[in-house]
Amino acid sequence: MKRVENLNVPYHGPAHEGCLQLERDGHYVLRGEFDPSEVAALRAEIQGVYRDIPPDARDGRTSPENAEMFRYEMFNRSALCQSVIQRPNILAIVEPLLGDNCHAISCTAWRNPPGNGHAPRGQEWHIDSGPHVPFGPDVEWPDAIPFPIFVIGTHIYLEDLRLENGPTAFVPGSHRSGSPPPKEHEWDAELSFRGRESVHHEAKAGDVGFFVSDVWHRRLPPSPASSGRFFLQTNYGRRDIAQRIRPASEVNHVSPEAQERATNYRGRLLIGLHPQTFYDG
Repeated sequence: MKRVENLNVPYHGPAHEGCLQLERDGHYVLRGEFDPSEVAALRAEIQGVYRDIPPDARDGRTSPENAEMFRYEMFNRSALCQSVIQRPNILAIVEPLLGDNCHAISCTAWRNPPGNGHAPRGQEWHIDSGPHVPFGPDVEWPDAIPFPIFVIGTHIYLEDLRLENGPTAFVPGSHRSGSPPPKEHEWDAELSFRGRESVHHEAKAGDVGFFVSDVWHRRLPPSPASSGRFFLQTNYGRRDIAQRIRPASEVNHVSPEAQERATNYRGRLLIGLHPQTFYDG
């Protein structure tokens, strides 16, 4: 789609192959986007953030060990991170699906440690948000209508990602399912949707992975020989999707007087004081 004034209208021009694969399959890898010198500079700047800024356990439930793996609001904390998330080849893939006024709703560095003690099973099959268009299992989305995409995640890989490191696996086409992955299969090694089997992203430092927030995905189990994972994750959302760079309790449009009057949970939600969810940390 494209934006005309304040409206979304269909776009029928040329599109990057990654944009087409994201729309069709829900995932894509852009190979070799950043050269070794760019990766080295980005690694060094992000490692400096880990060194200089302590972890913040955003949801209040995260263990110190888990919190140490993440650093949030990275475009605030690193000029280089702010630069790379506006890379033209990245925007060429996300903008036709989200609109050229899309914005970063989260920007988080991930540094999973070596080995597998922190996540011996990896992560279960899940979606990051949504489904944005929920419907039942007996409904099949019509091919004549482009499936709407609201959020796209990107991973700028800062070191090589091999199978032993626990790469992310995806079920192609599952973003069009209208549902989260089946709970009874959340830890299955493989999963399928309408006959399409899961695949995973192995990557080189400098590659960029993309995925639709609604696609079924998981981290595969890392092995004891894992060297860890290190990447910058940015989620791009339509303008209509609120940013979660900082928790709503810290950054909001609500006066102190209105906060005092919001004495129940629903009243707080109505004025925008939302509890933290995935994109908040």
